[in-house]
Amino acid sequence: MDESRSKLPYLVFGVSLAFGLIAGSLVLLQLKQKSHDAPAPVAESEPVAPAPVEEKKPGETSSRKPERPVEKPQSAEPKVSDPATLVARIGAAMEIGDFEAAAKLSGDPASAAKLRDFAGGHAMRLRPPGVREVGEIEFNALTRWALEFDGTPGRDRLLFDLRRKDGQWSVERLILPPALDEEVVDDSLTIADAFLQATLRQDFEVAKSHVASSVSDATIAGLCILFEEGDYRLRKQKPLRVMLQRPDATGYLVNVETTEGGQAAQFSLLLKPSGAGKRWQVSEVNLDQLIADYAKRFAGGDLYYTPIVKNPQGGDTLVLYFEFDEDQIAPRTKRQLEIVARILSKDAGKKLTLTGHTDALGGADYNTGLSSRRADIVRDFLVSSGVAPGQIVTQAKGMTQPRRPNVTESGEDNPEGRRANRRTEIYLDF
Repeated sequence: MDESRSKLPYLVFGVSLAFGLIAGSLVLLQLKQKSHDAPAPVAESEPVAPAPVEEKKPGETSSRKPERPVEKPQSAEPKVSDPATLVARIGAAMEIGDFEAAAKLSGDPASAAKLRDFAGGHAMRLRPPGVREVGEIEFNALTRWALEFDGTPGRDRLLFDLRRKDGQWSVERLILPPALDEEVVDDSLTIADAFLQATLRQDFEVAKSHVASSVSDATIAGLCILFEEGDYRLRKQKPLRVMLQRPDATGYLVNVETTEGGQAAQFSLLLKPSGAGKRWQVSEVNLDQLIADYAKRFAGGDLYYTPIVKNPQGGDTLVLYFEFDEDQIAPRTKRQLEIVARILSKDAGKKLTLTGHTDALGGADYNTGLSSRRADIVRDFLVSSGVAPGQIVTQAKGMTQPRRPNVTESGEDNPEGRRANRRTEIYLDF
């Protein structure tokens, strides 16, 4: 009994100690959990003093490592599977003034100075569409592209000849404007493109400067009219495809489309070197396919009822059409005459002949008078548009020179034929 009592304090102390340890552990666990969940307190930051600049004695080298220079983005490789992409990248580099990158993409890093000189030392803005395919030099192998910028005429375009090899395109040749390069590019593709661009903007004089005497003024004016009335433009992809290539002649197929991107059509150009300098000139313009497309869209397929027709004496003739028994100019006719007026007003020495015609309905005397009024109304419009009266000669042929039969083989009336005969023809071979 006494021994049991003597051991009781030790037993109570042990139990108390155990409970104390358990309670302490629980408190520590709670504190740890709270410290884990709560965000750490943000200490107020103190200003950081700049790193001391290491002073060097003369002749000593610094023991500090140099900072790593900022690297410029690597330029794209100068070979791609799509030529338009490559030319667009060059244009993008020119627009930010990175002439070294533009030169690298052009395949000639040493040309950076020339590109900087072309740009006047500053970035340039591309003129929409900016990147333009000019045409082929070698079929499916060598093609020319243009970058066109806002700038002074003559210093607003770069040309690139791109070569295809193993499915990849790269720049074979950079062509600078003549003012910046001793080598003036005057090959057949350059002349063909210059001729087409002039006709597209209705610049008769520039277009005429690129053709030989074998191409009539009526053909040039007719192409201007077809482009404007037919709402044609050069196709964006492969606008000029080389079909014939010899030292003495190059033939191109010209691909056009309407401005909304549909209704494709074609015509052809033949160029030959001529003169003492053997300068390339457009020697033939075959508009048959383009006229056929125009006729299908605007004249119900009637090739006779188009703004340009073959002259029985050779060459081409511009034709203006009238409604039955009328001598008034339609809106369509006015647009055509405005082009002719611009041609004549630039050179007072040029003259043209207007010949009025009618169909076979009505008497001979009446039709002669009607054909005279049709020629006169055209003359008056040209004069009101700035053409000198002395530049115009008029003739009245009545119904004596039909282009199509007024009656069918069975003797019945032929309305389609008569429609093509109610006209005034314009002879523009100055």
